[in-house]
Amino acid sequence: MSNIDVKRTAKLFIGGAFPRSESGRTYEAKDKNKNFVANVALASRKDGRDAVVAARAAFAKWSEATAYNRAQVLYRVSEIMQGRREQFVEELSLWSKTKKQAETEVDEAINRMVWFAGWADKIAMVTGSNNPVAGPFFDFSIPEPTGVVAAVAPENSALLGLVETIASIVVSGNTVIVIASESQPLPAVSLAEVIATSDVPGGVINILTGSYKEIAPWLASHQDINALDLTGVDKKQIALELEKEAATNLKRVLRPNTKLDGLARIKVFLETKTVWHPRGF
Repeated sequence: MSNIDVKRTAKLFIGGAFPRSESGRTYEAKDKNKNFVANVALASRKDGRDAVVAARAAFAKWSEATAYNRAQVLYRVSEIMQGRREQFVEELSLWSKTKKQAETEVDEAINRMVWFAGWADKIAMVTGSNNPVAGPFFDFSIPEPTGVVAAVAPENSALLGLVETIASIVVSGNTVIVIASESQPLPAVSLAEVIATSDVPGGVINILTGSYKEIAPWLASHQDINALDLTGVDKKQIALELEKEAATNLKRVLRPNTKLDGLARIKVFLETKTVWHPRGF
């Protein structure tokens, strides 16, 4: 008996679970040769709101976790990614020009996750300070996470760009709702499966599939989101409209085509708290 060709139906990743879109909609993902690959959940604005609720619920515990703990959690994600390396390579090969390019992107994505994990317990030392003041006080500036961040991942860097987007946001204690590549969604779905089987608490990372043009405006105007990462927005006019919506509650915004290295990306989603304390004599 020949095996049945079971077609994949990729779902969303919200609050540590894999729901279908509440709208019941899907779209067909096709490879570089226009062959059918999978049915993929088409997220709606209601799915976006559900992801915000999950991210906010997870924020307190994740932001209060020790830096060492966050580092270990992200490192565990890289371990599981390494174990599923061949799956990621196979999926990226559906859209990459060569298998070698797919292998390079997967290896760089795993390395990038490890790199960001290593920053977790160093951020405070590099971005904080002990400030000189005129008076009998200690004055410290301490970095803190911004809160809940909504992000649009790069369209043509379906795994590496997604990993950099997610890791740079959550390593400092933020939680994230990220809209994955619409045309190349399978690496994001597989990454969600990795996250679900790692030690990442439910709701810290939420991954939506579908069109950012439909979902992002609702996230940009959502009053319980604190920052936007528009890295994957490829239309200048749409980016401007999203920035305008973000201004309703003074969200931080990382604009498209902003060239930042890893640490600079981390710093975008940090706030600085300055503490004064009397000094005895």
